[in-house]
Amino acid sequence: MKRKYPVGIQSFESIRQDGYLYIDKTPLIYKMITEGKPYFLSRPRRFGKSLLVSTLAAVFEGRRELFEAFTTDYGIEQPQLFIATTDWKWEKYPVIKFDFSAGDLTTIEQLDTLIDFTLRSYEQEYNITPPSEDANVRMVNLMRTLHKETGKRLVVLVDEYDNFILHALGDDEKVAQARQRFQNVFGPLKAEDDHLQFAFITGISKFSQMGIFSKLNNLNNISMNPAYESLCGISEEELLTQMRPDIELMAERNHTTFEDMFAQMKAHYDGYHFSHAMQDMYNPFSLVNAFFSGDVTDYWFDRGTSGALLNLLAQMPPVDTTAIEDETYDSTMFDQPFQTFDDPLPILYQSGYLTIKDYDREFKEFRLGFPNQEVRQGFAQCLYKHVTASWGSRPTETSLVRAFKVFRRDDDLVPFIAAIKTFYAGVPYQWEKDNKNEHYYHALLYTLLTAFGANIRAKEPTAKGCSDLTMFMPKGIYVMEIKYNDTVDAALDQIDRKGYADKYALDGRPIIKVGISFSSEERNITDWKAVKQG
Repeated sequence: MKRKYPVGIQSFESIRQDGYLYIDKTPLIYKMITEGKPYFLSRPRRFGKSLLVSTLAAVFEGRRELFEAFTTDYGIEQPQLFIATTDWKWEKYPVIKFDFSAGDLTTIEQLDTLIDFTLRSYEQEYNITPPSEDANVRMVNLMRTLHKETGKRLVVLVDEYDNFILHALGDDEKVAQARQRFQNVFGPLKAEDDHLQFAFITGISKFSQMGIFSKLNNLNNISMNPAYESLCGISEEELLTQMRPDIELMAERNHTTFEDMFAQMKAHYDGYHFSHAMQDMYNPFSLVNAFFSGDVTDYWFDRGTSGALLNLLAQMPPVDTTAIEDETYDSTMFDQPFQTFDDPLPILYQSGYLTIKDYDREFKEFRLGFPNQEVRQGFAQCLYKHVTASWGSRPTETSLVRAFKVFRRDDDLVPFIAAIKTFYAGVPYQWEKDNKNEHYYHALLYTLLTAFGANIRAKEPTAKGCSDLTMFMPKGIYVMEIKYNDTVDAALDQIDRKGYADKYALDGRPIIKVGISFSSEERNITDWKAVKQG
């Protein structure tokens, strides 16, 4: 029978009862709920946090039938999940769930309404009369009353706690008001610990730095704990076991082999690491959409990019795309508060645009980079639009895209260089004069090529230095050196002297050395030359 994929479905009950595919996360859920009480988990948007919260609610509501093997009304067999085989007692606890994931939650009045609606819903469900309109008092009353009346302590689940604040950054008054609301409603969770069975809070940003849970400093932050790295997302092991039939179906639909289909999906959706253990994690939103549509293309970036990211980038120093994958940070980087960033890379990590690519155990330093091709190209497109928007008018890109496609298909560099020159001619003087150096041209060209889908590397290291740009095309490898107010011959000479092209000798494709000369007076390419290696 054809597999059903839960595109846009975040309800555990719906997924199980309606026969959708569910990757069993209950081994880690069982570990978490039997080994601790208050938890915090940071993961990017669209990474399965809401489904995890929904699953936890079903566990604590004692809904064992959803975790046992059964056949749905549609005749689909749902397998038994791990937690149903354990000694979990399946007792029914009172569960309160706060969901702040709605993207249209933009005003303090809407935030107040949501908090009031959530509290009032549970007060009505349990016939509790609120002793006050204050959210703090109502939360304390709920915890104490429910514990007394049910004999069970309260379970509190909070989904995307920071969504409202991230969209409000830049508006200091609104951020301060929202922070006060959150402190008020969640402040009792530590003081009323005797009445709390379990608490689980999700978000993007580190809770300790948002000033919201300062009173709740006993939260166990498992965001970078290797034991819980695969709690959200799809691990490679899960992909190759629980989702193996899906890859096989996808390969059949695309008339290719299992190995080729897996390689495509790995390149496009793999690459996320959330701890120094570096367990390969795939984006679940993209995987499910790819299996549903039968097409390996971009899904997460198109929907995961928010106006909040662009607004934050506008308040920070420019992002240097050529160096973005060479930066190293110690662990304190992951604790930086969003509202005081003077470096855009930490927020890019926490938002899922960058991930851990390497870890130096001796110095406890992390190297960051793009997780996969979907995010690399999508981010470059986002950054391109962000940069050109600041010019007041956006230079036409149609001819440049067309020229790149011709270059890729026919290996014709001449019209492509001509299109680049046309693009640079459209860059406003005022914007360019503040970035007047060789690296400016280098970084902008790299961003453009990445945005158009080029397989390109910046600062590719060799034994004697680093080449500016190396572009891997179907019919050749282009090693490019950019000179500012210097000659093309000087650029080509540097490629030869430092052996930039030598490392690709065994690739099999022709190697083309490209020297490009920019003029500060002309503010554009004034000369270029391409020479075939050997």
